[in-house]
Amino acid sequence: MIREGGCLCGAVRFKAEGEPLNVRICHCRICQKAMGSPYFARAQFDQRALTVDGDTERYASSENIDRVFCKRCGTRLFAWRRNGTLAGVSLSVFDDRNAFAPTEHIWVSEKPGWLKLDDGLVQYPGTIPA
Repeated sequence: MIREGGCLCGAVRFKAEGEPLNVRICHCRICQKAMGSPYFARAQFDQRALTVDGDTERYASSENIDRVFCKRCGTRLFAWRRNGTLAGVSLSVFDDRNAFAPTEHIWVSEKPGWLKLDDGLVQYPGTIPA
């Protein structure tokens, strides 16, 4: 299956082939700041499963992750692993915003106190236990 998406202005379009490796909501402070939101709801894909057309810009938000956004409108699209392996695709930028449903929350120890999680999903205080 191929699912498509893009930014607000339409300058960037992408295709994601196959199923995501996981679908999670991250509440870490870096994701909060990078997304301008209390969390980052994303589907994680192998980078080879994604094709991206259009002008994007990157920002190194950590030693391992580049945040990728549209150069024109600023829509935050991906969290791209710098080692070439994985990319987190924002669930909100898929054309079908209901294509994937998260299965768990990570880094809930860093979520804002006013955010109540009552969706019944598994919650981890940090990353997924090894």
